[in-house]
Amino acid sequence: MNKTVIVDYESGNLRSVANMLTFLNVPFVITSDKDEILAAKRIIFPGQGHFAQAMNNLDKKGLIPVIKECCQKDIPFLGVCIGLQILFEKSEEAPNIEGLGILKGEVKKFTSGKIPQIGWNKVFTTNNNSFIPEDYFYFVNSYYVVPKDENIISSYCDYNGKFCSSVEKGNIIAVQFHPEKSSEAGLKFFRNWLCK
Repeated sequence: MNKTVIVDYESGNLRSVANMLTFLNVPFVITSDKDEILAAKRIIFPGQGHFAQAMNNLDKKGLIPVIKECCQKDIPFLGVCIGLQILFEKSEEAPNIEGLGILKGEVKKFTSGKIPQIGWNKVFTTNNNSFIPEDYFYFVNSYYVVPKDENIISSYCDYNGKFCSSVEKGNIIAVQFHPEKSSEAGLKFFRNWLCK
């Protein structure tokens, strides 16, 4: 399949990502079909909502092993918001629910400031970054990831303290912000990633 796949696991925000790809004239399909996902040219794993609901929906659709297999392949894989968080082992949002465990670490809740963080925040990139412009991006999050391996962190933000706003490891890039809602910075990010 010579298309970008948006994984449909009944999470929110699929349409915003689809609108961005349509604007950029990128062929795509929204699907939960295992064979289509495994045959994708690129995979976008978007989302917003609750950690437990996202994992339960993936399990119900039989997509947990599919996503794990995709992340082991050399297919460009983009996780957005909850699509970043569930790549990790566990979350304070749902202590009894296991994440995908593709990346080692956990998801923690902000303990100060207005929660959730809603709005624009400046992203500061690291030497591990390949795609993100150092710019302002749009966030809606109460939780943030804490990777065990700090070398996979590709950007930070400050929200009453420094937190990881994206990671990059091999074919995987995953971001806490919403590039599809981030205007020119988001467009630049998608153009960079789609060129991979």
